[in-house]
Amino acid sequence: MPSAFKRPYSHSSSVFSVVCCCAFVFATFTVTLATMPAILSRGTSSAVKGLRRPAGLLSSRLGPMSAAASSSTKLPKTTLRFTHNTRANALRFPMAGGGGMGVVAQNPSSFGSKPSTTRAHSSATKEATSASSESDSAPKIIELPTNDNNPNLLRIRHTSAHVMAMAVQRLYPDVQVTIGPWVDNGFYYDFYNPKEPFLEADLKKIKKEMERIIKSNLPLRREEVSREEARKRIEAINEPYKLEILDSIKTEPITIYHIGDEWWDLCAGPHVESTGKLPRNAIELQTIAGAYWRGDEKREMLQRIYGTAWENKVQLKAYKDLLKEAKRRDHRVLGQKLDLFSIQEDAGGGLVFWHPKGSTIRRLIEDFWKDLHLKNGYELLYTPHVANLDLWKTSGHFDFYKEGMFDQMDVEGDEYQIKPMNCPFHCLVYKDTLRSYRELPIRWAELGTVYRYERSGTLHGLMRVRGFTQDDAHIFCLPEQLEDELVGVLDLTESILSRFGFDSYEINLSTRPEKSVGSDEIWEKAETALKGALQRKGWDYSVDEGGGAFYGPKIDLKIKDAIGRTWQCSTVQCDFNLPERFDLEYVNNESKRERPIMVHRAIFGSIERFFGILTENVAGGFPVWLAPVPMK
Repeated sequence: MPSAFKRPYSHSSSVFSVVCCCAFVFATFTVTLATMPAILSRGTSSAVKGLRRPAGLLSSRLGPMSAAASSSTKLPKTTLRFTHNTRANALRFPMAGGGGMGVVAQNPSSFGSKPSTTRAHSSATKEATSASSESDSAPKIIELPTNDNNPNLLRIRHTSAHVMAMAVQRLYPDVQVTIGPWVDNGFYYDFYNPKEPFLEADLKKIKKEMERIIKSNLPLRREEVSREEARKRIEAINEPYKLEILDSIKTEPITIYHIGDEWWDLCAGPHVESTGKLPRNAIELQTIAGAYWRGDEKREMLQRIYGTAWENKVQLKAYKDLLKEAKRRDHRVLGQKLDLFSIQEDAGGGLVFWHPKGSTIRRLIEDFWKDLHLKNGYELLYTPHVANLDLWKTSGHFDFYKEGMFDQMDVEGDEYQIKPMNCPFHCLVYKDTLRSYRELPIRWAELGTVYRYERSGTLHGLMRVRGFTQDDAHIFCLPEQLEDELVGVLDLTESILSRFGFDSYEINLSTRPEKSVGSDEIWEKAETALKGALQRKGWDYSVDEGGGAFYGPKIDLKIKDAIGRTWQCSTVQCDFNLPERFDLEYVNNESKRERPIMVHRAIFGSIERFFGILTENVAGGFPVWLAPVPMK
C-alpha cells in the first residue's frame, strides 16, 4: 500500500475500537433479552400482537422524509405473526406502514439468492413495550369478497347499476343512459344529460329513489328479441346511444333485462331475482366524473356516476375503511411530501421527473436488480430509444399496437418510431451472429425506457404514464431447456419481490386462444412447461383457458399489498411469433438450423409503477436499505 494511504498504528485507538464494539454487542444483547419475553409470552402458534416499529426507527435515517410521512397521519397498527420462511429460519415481522414482512438478523446489504428485508432495532425498550400494548386494540382487516369468487356479489352490483339508472331516469326524464357495468368494487353508469349536469348533492336524491325501487321488490325479467325488434323499441324511446350499443353487439338473439314493467336496458346479465334482494344498507353512491363516449375525446362528454355495493353493511364499512387507508397511502401525495418525484405539466402529462431522494431510492432498486440478475446468469443490454419504422412493421407492433404508439418522426426522409417495446431490439442483437445450440440458453436483461400513448384521462400518478422503464428480459432457449428456465425465472421473481416485502401472490396461467400462431406441438410443450414450472414451485394457480396471447401462453403474477389490494406485476410469456418474424435460428447438434423458443419476462413490470406500489405498501416508511438520507 502506498505510504500516503497508511495510517500509523495507535494502541490507544485500537483499545477504543474494542471498547466501542463490546458496548454495542452488550446493548444489542440487552434489548434482545428485554423484548423476547414479551413476544414469547403470547405464543408462536397463533397471531402474536404487539410489536410495532419503535418510534423514530427511520427518522434518523430519513430526516425530513419520515417527518413528512408521519406529520399528517399516524401509521396504522399492525399485527405481528410468525410465519415459515422457506428461504431462511428467521422471525418475520411487518414493515413500516404494514407493508409486507421483514426478517430479523439478515445483512441489509446482502443481495444473494436468499433475499430478505431487514430492519434496524432501537435501544428504546420502553418504546417497544408501549407499542406492544397499543397495537393490542388494532382492528382486524376483513378480507373482502370479489366478483371472481362471489357470483352473488357480482349480481348485486350489476343489478344496483340498473336500479341506479332507473332512479336517474325517474328523476330526470330527459337523461339518456349509455353503458353501466359492474367493476371491481362496485358499479357505474354513464349518462348523457342535455340540461344541467349532475352535482354531488344530487347523489342523495338518486340514492333515495333507488331505495324506493328496492323497497318495491320489483322483479327482474330477461327477454330475448330480434335485432329488428330491439332497434324498434330503442327508436321509440329516443335513446341514440343504445342504438350504437346495439350495432356493436355481434351475437343473436338480443337480450333485454326489465325491472318491473317500467324500465329496461340491453343487457346479457346476470342479475338478482328482484330489487328486494338488494341490501339497501350496503349500497352507496360515491362520485361523479366525466367520461367521453366510447373513450373518444372527439365524442360527447358524458357524466359517470360511481357506486359501490356489498352483501352487507359490515363489508361496506370495511371497504370504506380501506378507502381511507388507501387515501392516506396515496403515492402521489407521499411523493410530493417526501420530495421523491413529480409530474411536470409544463413538460406534458404522464412524464415522470425523479427528484434527488426518489432518484436515490430508484438507483438502489436498480442496483439490487442488476446485481441479482448478474448472479443468476443474465447479461445486461442497452438499446436505443428510437428505430426505423420498418423494425416495428417486422415485429408486428405497428400492425397490432399502432394506437398505443406515438406518431412517427421524419429523419432524412425515413420514418422513425420512438420505442414502445424492447423486444425487437433484443431480437436484432440475437440475430447479429449465427448461434450454436451450445450457447443456449441466452439470458438478456435491460432496464429499457419505453414510450406509449395513453389518453390524458387515463393517466394516474406513477401507475399509468407515457414514459416508463421496463425491467425487461428475454431468454432464448431450446425446447428441452424451457421448463428449467421458467423455474429459474419464478425463483428470481420470488427473490426480488420478497426483498421488498411482497410474498403473497395470485398466479394465473393463460392458455392457447382460438386464433394463434405456432404448431399444436410447440403450444402443448410450452403449456406443459409452464404448468411443470408452477408445480415444481409448489404454487397454486388458476387457469384462464384461451386467455393467452396469440403468440404464446403466459403466467401472470399479482402481488398483495399491506392493505389487501392486488397488483399485476410480473409476467412470464412464451413467444413463437417474434422468432419467426425475425428469422431467429440456432444450429443444432446435427448442424441443422432450428428456431429457438423466446421467453419474455418482466418482474416489476415497470420501475415507475412498482415504485408507486411500494410507496403505498410501506406508506412512505421505506426499509432502511432504501433510505435516501444517510444516518447521522
